[in-house]
Amino acid sequence: MERLNILIAASEVVPFAKSGGLADVIGALPKALRQLGHDVRVVMPRYYIVDIEYYSLKPLEGSLGVHMGSMGEVWSSVYVGVLPGSDVPIYFIEHEGFFGRKGLYDEDGEGYGDNDNRFIFLSKAAMQLAKKLHFRPDVIHANDWHTAAMPILLNSTYGSDPDFENTGSLLTIHNLQHQGKFYKGAMDVLDIGWEHFNASELEEYDGVNLLKGGIVHADAINAVSKKYAQEIRTPEFGWGLDSLIDAHASKLHGILNGVDYTEWSPEVDNFIPRQFDSDDLSGKAICKAELQKAFNLPERSDVPLIGLVGRFAEQKGIGLLASAIWHLMGLNIQMVLLGTGERWAEHFFSDISGRYPEKFGLFVGYRNDLAHRIEAGSDLFLMPSLFEPCGLNQIYSLRYGTVPIVRATGGLDDTIDNYDAETKSGTGFKFYDATPEALSGTVQWAVDTWYHDSTGFEQLRRNGMKKRFDWDVAAKGYEYLYHRLIDGRLRIRR
Repeated sequence: MERLNILIAASEVVPFAKSGGLADVIGALPKALRQLGHDVRVVMPRYYIVDIEYYSLKPLEGSLGVHMGSMGEVWSSVYVGVLPGSDVPIYFIEHEGFFGRKGLYDEDGEGYGDNDNRFIFLSKAAMQLAKKLHFRPDVIHANDWHTAAMPILLNSTYGSDPDFENTGSLLTIHNLQHQGKFYKGAMDVLDIGWEHFNASELEEYDGVNLLKGGIVHADAINAVSKKYAQEIRTPEFGWGLDSLIDAHASKLHGILNGVDYTEWSPEVDNFIPRQFDSDDLSGKAICKAELQKAFNLPERSDVPLIGLVGRFAEQKGIGLLASAIWHLMGLNIQMVLLGTGERWAEHFFSDISGRYPEKFGLFVGYRNDLAHRIEAGSDLFLMPSLFEPCGLNQIYSLRYGTVPIVRATGGLDDTIDNYDAETKSGTGFKFYDATPEALSGTVQWAVDTWYHDSTGFEQLRRNGMKKRFDWDVAAKGYEYLYHRLIDGRLRIRR
């Protein structure tokens, strides 16, 4: 296919800054696109957790001026590096007032009061940087609300700019729950004209909704799984934007995220005590024993060990798990949890670990090495999400021969096939209703299979280990979508 110039902007990128799956995507997708022959440039903020010396970042010559409407001209500097393991350049927008803080979006649970200005600035700075670099993008790829202003700007401020006259825009929705809702004064900073402050574009309840505006103005939008692309058109998963998205369904697509198997694969994983593969699972038994030891659980090979890694948040089904835990602790199992989040959940599960020290292990916080060890050492992996745009841990679990138990939503439904005891087909166990009873019943089903259908369970392991969700497949999906933007002349200037 024709070589494209692609400008990707995001608020977080692995390994520089991460709070969720968005960072994983932007850390991997540009490299896969580069492998396909495209010229890809990535832009993100230079938060103060991004160490200039550690990542060998170099200052870009000259300053970058960004017109911020009522705030006037705001100047910044730019650092440049590469995405690790590639030659893809990544540019860091340096502005102490906006990004020189402890957190990405909040501090101690409180969102920064000027997040609208911070990320409007990022969106505008990315556009101006392209001009500074004399880089004429064929496609601008914005991600979530943080850079959703870019398609809006492309159709307004930059509508007659010759550097963007042939540019199309894509907005990827990684999580629709977070939309960038702010006081309407943000319009003065956007500086695109108050005629765009209407219910069909940016206005919502007399405020500004940046993601809404991005959805309206982008030439195409995509969600990070096919199922999630369907779900966000419904009231249950649409977070108030379902009607809008449904009205723009002709430009809505679903592209499942990929996985970096150079990091998440038991044959090469240096975080786990013993590497293994589908031909020899003996190392997995060692990983299980070491995981039990790490969580001060009895080292038993005769009980199924269930792992969970994730944020203790309602989205992740932590409330469902809390309601079902008493039934689960009545089963002959062990469980280990790694995560942090809502305080009630941290305290609740700490109490459970005290009540059931031989069955339940807890680590409050996040450690990457421990996440790898849970994936490798568990027999089953639980993801009871209320909604899950894509999900990655269930895909990691498949690779490690750790059978997923998931709620059939979003990417969880797309990536896991339900077990069929007769044919020994499938890759995991799924439940559909977001109820403690459905969760408990499905865990019971999985545990019964482990105890009474060992042949089927071992086949489940091997079925999952054969599955692949590579980034090159996802990148080809994006490549196809980019070309549709260009060849179809989908953009309508507003």
